[in-house]
Amino acid sequence: MISPAAAYRNLLLFVLPALAVYLVFAVLPLATSIVMSFFQTSGASGDVFVGLANYERLFTHPTISARFWNALLNNMQYFAIHLIVEVPMGLLLAALLTSGKLARSEGIYRTLLFIPATLSVVIVGFVWRLIINPLWGLVGFPLLGTESTALTTISLMSVWQYFGIPMVFLYSALLAVPNELVEAANIDGAGGWTTFWKIKFPLIAPQFGLIAILTYIWTFNGFDLVFALNGSAPGPNYSTDILGTYFYRTFFGSSGQLADLDLGSAVATVIFLTVLLVTAAYFWLIQRRLKSYSV
Repeated sequence: MISPAAAYRNLLLFVLPALAVYLVFAVLPLATSIVMSFFQTSGASGDVFVGLANYERLFTHPTISARFWNALLNNMQYFAIHLIVEVPMGLLLAALLTSGKLARSEGIYRTLLFIPATLSVVIVGFVWRLIINPLWGLVGFPLLGTESTALTTISLMSVWQYFGIPMVFLYSALLAVPNELVEAANIDGAGGWTTFWKIKFPLIAPQFGLIAILTYIWTFNGFDLVFALNGSAPGPNYSTDILGTYFYRTFFGSSGQLADLDLGSAVATVIFLTVLLVTAAYFWLIQRRLKSYSV
């Protein structure tokens, strides 16, 4: 019989490779960027510790701060559109898939609906750009070329690609609802609509908080689709600029903007703290008070 110490040692051996990759490619770059945000690179004389000077520039410099707050507000809108459109769409499709009306076709529809989430973001951006092209596409209006519609258009493209993820979460939660409760409601004369909202929906409610916080984390780390469609200077007039593209442009330099590693590190740290604090507040104030139904 294996002793507890040997079992823990074997477990550590299995976890160690994945932990090493995570530390090298995630934790170390993050820690390095946080440290860099407190320094000013000064060429031959080395790095000079400047404290919060980079953050002061980020929040108070007329041009730099204007671009940062614009990206933050755009990111909030990006998140809001995903939350308002993507989650109800996922709930509707999950309810249809578990309603029993699709019979043997349920697996086919579930697969087809989830396929967009597996596609490359470059392919998604290219296809949608062709579809909405005002010259030969289905839309005769330049949706990506107008400030008032560009960000909403990109957000809805992203919603189309990823609505399958909340659908799968809610689909799994609905499958876990005991049939005895549904049958009892039917015996009492409750219809399908009443059964869903009075029985099933309260039992899967904790899933919505988890989906919301995952959507928040993903959208505030968003970068790929906006970059694939508009590059590092999302236009028109930075109307589709989000924190991810703002960081890329600041740290690496692009579109006429010189690279500033120290300021870029400050931007990365602010993004990290924004995600961390909201996520921690959610789990501390909300998630720990929610109780999922367990069979």
